[in-house]
Formats: sequence, structure tokens, C-alpha cells
Amino acid sequence: MAEVLVYVDHVDGAVRKPTLELLTLARRVGEPVALAVGNGAADTAAALAEHGAVKVLTHDAAEYGEYLVVPKVDALQAAYEAVSPAAVLVPSSAEGKEIAARLALRIGSGIITDAVDLEAGDEGPVATQSAFAASFTTKSRVIKGTPVITVKPNSAAVEAAPAAGAVEALSVSFSEKATGTKITGRTARESTGRPELTEAAIVVSGGRGVNGAENFSVIEALADSLGAAVGASRAAVDAGWYPHTNQVGQTGKSVSPQLYIANGISGAIQHRAGMQTSKTIVAVNKDAEAPIFDLVDYGVVGDLFDVVPQLTEEIKTRKG
Repeated sequence: MAEVLVYVDHVDGAVRKPTLELLTLARRVGEPVALAVGNGAADTAAALAEHGAVKVLTHDAAEYGEYLVVPKVDALQAAYEAVSPAAVLVPSSAEGKEIAARLALRIGSGIITDAVDLEAGDEGPVATQSAFAASFTTKSRVIKGTPVITVKPNSAAVEAAPAAGAVEALSVSFSEKATGTKITGRTARESTGRPELTEAAIVVSGGRGVNGAENFSVIEALADSLGAAVGASRAAVDAGWYPHTNQVGQTGKSVSPQLYIANGISGAIQHRAGMQTSKTIVAVNKDAEAPIFDLVDYGVVGDLFDVVPQLTEEIKTRKG
């Protein structure tokens, strides 16, 4: 069976969930070979093997922490040349898409970004994407070179599938451009204790109907009862009620959780573009004609300040 190269997103050896999802998808089209670089790369092997990696290529060097993107592209290209894979899968983060695009350009291959599903085809992997603000679903395959595909978080369930996970040190020669952009400082983002928005299995969002920054505590309480991330519509962000880092939509972040709860959000196309691929969508809005109700699986017509606190209390009661 052909090998599929998976780029590992990890933090000091702790593998992030989107990478484990990639391993699940990779097993549909071949045998996963994982590439982990940077500090703690070797520590990723156990988790990667548990989720299907037949081989784990590792490389650590100061360049990965001191310079932007290019050293990682050099490593991925080295792994590509060593493995000759049937496809290359990369998490669809901002950095992941840049790494994938640079690799595709270097190796002369086509690229598919923001895939939400992957399946084996007679002529190579077939990726499913959402297009035109999620109004259409398309199926695509790369017809030139080795497919380079970035996959959105929450596109597949994480499945354990123990494999050999043999660790091999990868030889990497950095290009001249690898040290072209130096990182001069880092500021840690203040932790809220909630999941990262784009990776969360549940997202609870608030919009114009929240009617003030002080009222977002109602949204946060529901999110915390569910172990969810908090999102916001552009209207709420533009009004200064919630940070832009939490904006969901065409000009914010794109999410695809198992459950999305929209509170006081009308459902403008710009917002829908960022959450329409969610598996189950629930909306609470006092306007029965709000466009969001055309999209939802479950809708509640009512004042969010009556509905949401009751829902929060019911969840807490059921959780005991």
C-alpha cells in the first residue's frame, strides 16, 4: 500500500487533535508516515503510533523555533523526497496552508486547501470541500504531481489504530531562505481555559442580540457548561463586545465543530461562511424570520436571555 505523508502539528511533543484526525483520513488512502519537527519531535512517536503512523520521521534544530515557516517547508520537502508518498496531508491552519502551498510550488504539484473529507479514488485521493461561502460542496482531486491537501479541523473523528510507529531521524539541509525571517519575540496568549476555537468540538457563539460586552457572560456560561469554545459574529466584534480572535465568519475564523450554537445571530452570509459545515447547528433568536433558521438543525424562537440561562442550568443539572 502506498504511503501518505502527514505533517505533525505539536507543541513540545504534545500532538494536537487535528493531526490525529489527519492520520484517520490518511489510513483511507494509504499507510500514514508522520513528520514531526522541532522541540519535542521525538516525544510525538507514541501518540502517532497509537493512531496509525507506521513510521515517524523526526528532526530537531534551533531553526524551527527561531525562524518563520521556511525551515519547516525544507523539512517537509526532505521527507517528501525520502518517502515518495502518494499524498501529503497538512493541518489547515494559517501556518499549515502556507507550508503546504510552498511545498506544492517546490515539487510542482497541485494543492487542495480546507478539505472537509477525504476518500480513495481510482486516480488518487478525492477531497471534499465547501465552496462559495459553503453554498456548494465540491469533490476534487489533484491531476498534476503528488496531491498536497490541507484538511480543516473536526473533519474526521479521531480513531485509535495501533501501528509500528518506527522512529527514524530525518536528514534535513536548510535552504538559504530558511533564515530570512527571524522571530524576535513571542507573547503567550492569555489562556481562558476553553478549547481553541477552530479545533473545538462544540462552539457557542453570540451576536448582535447579546446587546453588550457585559452580556457575553451568558454565552460564556453556556460554553463552560459544555466544555465549549466561545465565538462571536462580526457585528459583536465590530461593536467591541468580544475580541476579533473569536470572530467566526468570512472575515474571521472558519469552524466545523460537531455542535454549533448560535445565539442572537441573524445568519448573514458572511457568518454562515465560517460555520456552515458544522455537523449540528442550533440557533436561538427572537426573530422567527431570521435567515439563520434556514440553516439550522434545531431552532428556538425566543429571547436568548430567557432561553440560554435555562439551557445552561439544565446542562449543569444533567451533568450532576
